[in-house]
Amino acid sequence: MQRYVVIGNGVAAVGCIEGLRSVDGATPITVVSAEKHPVYCRPLISYYLEGKTDRDKMQYRPGDFYQKMGCEVLYGVSAVRIDPLAKTVALNNGDSLSYSALCVATGSSPFLPPIAGLDSVRQKCTFMTLDDALALEKAVNPASQVLIVGAGLIGLKCAEGLLARVGSITVCDLADRVLSSILDNDCAAVVQKHLEDHRIRFMLSDSVERFEGDKAYMKSGATVDFDVLVAAVGVRANAALAKDAGIAVNRGILVNNQMQTSVSDVYAAGDCAEGEDVSCGEKRVLAIMPNAYMQGRCAGINMAGGSEAFNKGMPMNSIGFFGLHVMTAGTYYSPEAGGDVYEETAAGMRKKLFSRGGFLTGFVFVGKTERVGIYTSLIRERIPLNTINYELLKKAVSLAPFSDDYRRERLGGVV
Repeated sequence: MQRYVVIGNGVAAVGCIEGLRSVDGATPITVVSAEKHPVYCRPLISYYLEGKTDRDKMQYRPGDFYQKMGCEVLYGVSAVRIDPLAKTVALNNGDSLSYSALCVATGSSPFLPPIAGLDSVRQKCTFMTLDDALALEKAVNPASQVLIVGAGLIGLKCAEGLLARVGSITVCDLADRVLSSILDNDCAAVVQKHLEDHRIRFMLSDSVERFEGDKAYMKSGATVDFDVLVAAVGVRANAALAKDAGIAVNRGILVNNQMQTSVSDVYAAGDCAEGEDVSCGEKRVLAIMPNAYMQGRCAGINMAGGSEAFNKGMPMNSIGFFGLHVMTAGTYYSPEAGGDVYEETAAGMRKKLFSRGGFLTGFVFVGKTERVGIYTSLIRERIPLNTINYELLKKAVSLAPFSDDYRRERLGGVV
């Protein structure tokens, strides 16, 4: 029997489904969804806690999406084994699905290094899914003291979402700054001060050595009393299912620009996949929503016999904390690594552009993020800086520094 199987039910899965249907409108699609919810926009879970959105508005596609796409969705079911020779997927309910083409879109999972006494903590949560947000909603009250382990994107968005619901929030991290994976000390300091102005307390360059019930003993010797613990140290690609099937895996499931894995008729997309980063030419897990969708759509088109390539992936983040906006993209090369850095600094604002070898490779904007899509295009499309007026572009974000031909292409002939 011809059937497409998609393991996962996030944004990458939606991209895959829509890619499949753009080529093949008839072959059945079965979606294996460990979560019991229709696809939703995960970045909105912090806004749900803030009361700025609700569960209906979080839906990534309309309620009739699966029906219109001819999909069968198996909610609350997990894949436990892929057999590439038999072309089957074994499920945790004892059933087995045959497939003509398979997309692994299993996403990623939070992890917390082993810490003594963790089992003694009464209320501990993670913050990646709608179920996590619902659990936190029940766990906290206006007097709650929350300890968040991890000052990255997940931990800080959790802090923002919880602030109005609890008495206090403390965030600790072994790194010496917030958002250490995407911001340097200067930019991170702006974000940290803004968060501290909103009553969020930080313990940086410090981590939990052990727990005794609802008390954390820090490596610095300090102690933190809390009611609710949130583990937000980081995430790992859910690649074990593919690895056990003999599919090539590094940090994520290795894919080419067609989203094909090392095994015939098996594709991967989203946070579990490791593909090319155009900003540096290396393989990376690009765990952000736009890339997940585009990778999924590319996989779906190719699964159905079409021809598509996704070769414009790169790290990107667009986030806000209590009105302070932060946008980052690409790879940052220091002068020691042969890069050039352009900087602008003002009160509550930082702008940094990174270039190397005649190409823009990355940027960081804090507090002022207007029209950064132009810089994103420069990186994605690998536009040589010697073909534009880069000196003008550094300070004036418009299409004026580009050639007439480029502006005609972008503006539909209007220059």
